[in-house]
Amino acid sequence: MAAFRSFWNSPMGPKTTHFWGPVANWGFVISGLADTQKPPELISGNMTSVMCIYSVLCMRFAWMIRPRNYLLLVCHASNESVQLFQLSRWAKAHGYLANKELEQNK
Repeated sequence: MAAFRSFWNSPMGPKTTHFWGPVANWGFVISGLADTQKPPELISGNMTSVMCIYSVLCMRFAWMIRPRNYLLLVCHASNESVQLFQLSRWAKAHGYLANKELEQNK
């Protein structure tokens, strides 16, 4: 019970935005993972690129603030991975990666 009470009252506990911000941002990751089952023609290249930039900026923010927000850092690192995967699917569907693959095979 003492461990729970110390977590509850800590600067990273559920009484703070350091906790609820990352919890809410996991929605981006879950949504991105759900979108991996959809056809790549439905992916917006612009929005996926914006989400990549957003996650990089939030990872830097999570690292620079005091106390460091590791929950937010992990959340946005996960989102960055998912969004980069989606961006690669979009690029392959639109033929942006096909030319490089052909050049490498020559």
